[in-house]
Amino acid sequence: MVFSSLTFVFLFLPIVLILYFIMPNRQMKNLLLMLASFLFYAWGEPIYIVLMLFSILSGFLFAQLVEKERQNGNKTNAKIYFVFSVIIALGLLGFFKYSGFLVDNINQLFGTNIYLRKLPLPIGISFYTFQILSYIIDVYRGNIKAQKNIITLATYIAMFPQLIAGPIVRYITIENELENRKESFSDFITGLKRFIIGLGKKVLIANQMGIIADAIFNSTSGDPGTLLVWLGAIAYTFQIYFDFSGYSDMAIGMGRMFGFHYLENFNYPYISKSITEFWRRWHISLGTWFRDYLYIPLGGNRKWALRNIIVVWFLTGLWHGASWNFILWGLYYGLLLIIEKYIIRSYQIHIPKFLQHIFTLFFVVVGWVLFRIENLNNLIFYLERMFSYHKTAVDSLLFTYQDMLHALPFLIIAFIASLPFFKNVVKRIEFGSNNRLKYMYDFCLLAIFVVSLIFLMGEKFNPFIYFRF
Repeated sequence: MVFSSLTFVFLFLPIVLILYFIMPNRQMKNLLLMLASFLFYAWGEPIYIVLMLFSILSGFLFAQLVEKERQNGNKTNAKIYFVFSVIIALGLLGFFKYSGFLVDNINQLFGTNIYLRKLPLPIGISFYTFQILSYIIDVYRGNIKAQKNIITLATYIAMFPQLIAGPIVRYITIENELENRKESFSDFITGLKRFIIGLGKKVLIANQMGIIADAIFNSTSGDPGTLLVWLGAIAYTFQIYFDFSGYSDMAIGMGRMFGFHYLENFNYPYISKSITEFWRRWHISLGTWFRDYLYIPLGGNRKWALRNIIVVWFLTGLWHGASWNFILWGLYYGLLLIIEKYIIRSYQIHIPKFLQHIFTLFFVVVGWVLFRIENLNNLIFYLERMFSYHKTAVDSLLFTYQDMLHALPFLIIAFIASLPFFKNVVKRIEFGSNNRLKYMYDFCLLAIFVVSLIFLMGEKFNPFIYFRF
């Protein structure tokens, strides 16, 4: 089940909300959220609910042991329990996500014929594993106290708004709200508006951009020329942003409805003037996770900074998927960040701000091509097409790519929506005194919701890019 489905919008979410607000106390509300989250997860893959339950139980028990040993002054035992918990969490992630990739590469490298049954990747395992790891690490560091109520901890880890594709919510962020949050009508309305905005991003923009990108990159009969490949790359650049930021908006909005205040996950990354700035604005929860739990512990900028950047970005790429293109994508950004840090900044190379923005977007678009195309031969083909001019055959345009023509006007909407223009207008309306404009804004949101539902009823194309990460 995905957020942008009629089943979720008209059945699952309304029922959970109604039951939630008639529950008499906080414990019952948390129990309901936990059970609803398990049902949400099991809707698509019932068998893997066992894996999630084991991960939750493991994190719960080891956190208790780690805290107990710390309080008793036995740092060695605390460290042992901590290491075991990390091994279990990463071991499960590694087995389900990377074992097949590892075996395939061993077979290719050594000519062996090792057989490993291909297992489907458990939905959301990368996200809830990182949440469990952040929880156990913070307990080990003494930043938080271990949660004594397993239902409360399970509610945090499995909460359906951010379970499948984030944002990666740290326990410390909502620790107090898990037991002491206060729901309000204003929060509910704010959350509902945020959910509608996210749904509109996903259905009205991301899906349309996906039609263009898929028509160009997935075509087996067409012969895309340079301009068409760049069009596909730009469309995918918009698709992945509005797909993922739309999902984050919906997650943050639903969290707000239930009384939780999640941190922002995107901040208009395509207005960035450097790769460093881009990664401070894109998937913020993942970037800060790697910074706080890996980069800084490795030494950060103080010790072996060059090595630390390479390690972090290798693992960032690998986190996104068990494929060489993701590793190349991660190392690509690691190299760009090193160039910015050690060449452009160190030698104080001055580049006009307008060109900084152009250069940043250029490298981001190329990066998304690396991210999208898993087959390395196809990747080489499309990169070659991007940087050596080829024309698209007329018959190929007429017969292979005509299905994407109706989606082309949405490129303009995508461009405008990727800028903070609408956000600034909405701020002025909401904090202004003109009630008529406020009513017009609410009407526009209602229209976005209705049109999104019409699109959902009329189209079968409704993927979520980060659904399997």
